Amino acid sequence: MGKQRLDKWLFFSRAVKSRTLAQKLIETGAVRVNSERTVHTDHQVGTGDVLTMTVHERLLVWKILDPGARRRPAPEAALLYEDLSPAPLPKADKTAPFIARDLGSGRPTKKDRRDTDRLRGDED
Repeated sequence: MGKQRLDKWLFFSRAVKSRTLAQKLIETGAVRVNSERTVHTDHQVGTGDVLTMTVHERLLVWKILDPGARRRPAPEAALLYEDLSPAPLPKADKTAPFIARDLGSGRPTKKDRRDTDRLRGDED
């Protein structure tokens, strides 16, 4: 077997869960074959082709080693390609540093609100 449809290969390699998702991924232009963008799901790929795609906000660069005949378990599917992807960027620390405030400089408490109401004469 020399060449295979791109959507079938993505499904066989377990890059996506179904052929329908593979077709949608290709049609959005998120897949490049040998640095050329393709939007055709029936594009023929074979051994030696390099796929560049964005899946789940992650850049994947895979060199096809074997077209495959059917969908196999994940360890066997990983033998269909060589992963040339760059290392993922480190995630930014989303926790804000704790900044200490002086007492009384934050939101007023219930007691402060009642005291303010009492000064204005708005008591119930």
